[in-house]
Amino acid sequence: MESVEAEWRSLMVLAQAGDTAAYHRLLKAITPRLRAFAGRHLGSSFASELEDVLQETLIAIHLHRGRYDSSKPLAPWIYAIARYKLMDVFRRYKRRGVSISIDAVAEFLAAPPAETPGPDHDIEALMTNLPAKQQQVIRLVKLNAVSVREASAHTGMSESDVKVSVHRGIRRLAALAASLVSQ
Repeated sequence: MESVEAEWRSLMVLAQAGDTAAYHRLLKAITPRLRAFAGRHLGSSFASELEDVLQETLIAIHLHRGRYDSSKPLAPWIYAIARYKLMDVFRRYKRRGVSISIDAVAEFLAAPPAETPGPDHDIEALMTNLPAKQQQVIRLVKLNAVSVREASAHTGMSESDVKVSVHRGIRRLAALAASLVSQ
């Protein structure tokens, strides 16, 4: 447990100094543990909120990483952010009497890493909020690198309709992503 804490703290200090590779390693290391921690506390009643809590926690860590005091342990700092994000979910649903023990930080550190979905999972989750037409053309043009002309032929839409649908879909995805960051 102490080696995990030391490794994470070292990566955060490097990240605060501008080392993006260290920051990415830190995020990759903490994500499975955060997912497991949130999953245990959300339970089946709020399972649909798991990925949202995870993303909100990672965004909060990103936004506030400059405030981390490197002379203090990192895991409790990360855990506190995750705990607040969990409590936000319970507040949104007006669920009273929920308690998340501060002593659970040891459980958080000891949790085995879970399978981590990649960025494709995040994009797919956001894409479900788009109309089917926009989803289809964004997958073709942006994710599969198909030309607008080929996407037009594949979908039966005009090239200008493909371009407009891609543009509107990307704009909607950006708004959805921005709303996650602002929470």
